[in-house]
Amino acid sequence: MNLNRPFDVPPFARRCIEAAASQWGASFEHPFVLALADGTLDSERFAFYQMQDARYLEAFADASCIISTRCTDPLDKLWFVDSARIALVTEGELHAGYGEKLGYTAEDVAKIELTPNNRAYQDHMISQATRGTLVEAVGALTPCPWLYIDLGAHLLERLGTIEDDHPYADWLRMYSDEGFHDYMDQILKRLQRFADAADEPARERAVENFVTSARYEWMFWQQAWEKQEWPR
Repeated sequence: MNLNRPFDVPPFARRCIEAAASQWGASFEHPFVLALADGTLDSERFAFYQMQDARYLEAFADASCIISTRCTDPLDKLWFVDSARIALVTEGELHAGYGEKLGYTAEDVAKIELTPNNRAYQDHMISQATRGTLVEAVGALTPCPWLYIDLGAHLLERLGTIEDDHPYADWLRMYSDEGFHDYMDQILKRLQRFADAADEPARERAVENFVTSARYEWMFWQQAWEKQEWPR
């Protein structure tokens, strides 16, 4: 998928996104995403997605904090801590807003059972943050924000304007917000710097981690679309 991105995409990030091209494009065509964009997504599916996503973001924040402890540059440490804060506070406000509209609370979110797809995605990120090299860890982390920002820009272009009465206007506006562009500049620069400091086998594993996370992103839409449960 060809997108005109308003942030710089360094060479290693291009290598990752090209390797994940088919998985990336699949998210844009998922029925959950299409229904969300045109406002026909039923509220039960959206609530299911939001509650699972709130729990996923806790793991994203954990992975960011783990990565911060492994950085030697204090500015990198601070940046990844701030990345965790954005996941929990900025995106958390979006979840709280929809919770008020759709009738679920933070306590309800804390009690849900993670879907198999959600748990697997979380385990992938935490495992790489803990055991992988820095480039492998950030390779696993990067697809989540990048895909959402790409999707937000794509859907805004498709819709033209986001009407106030659109049921998912807040979601669409958040992920098409230009304020995230600096975030992408910063994470992709760090991905490049960590790739430059790594050997080629580590870079290959980082690309594989990126592709795996892109697959999990598609699976995250799918688990919400089908309201996935564990086999009983």
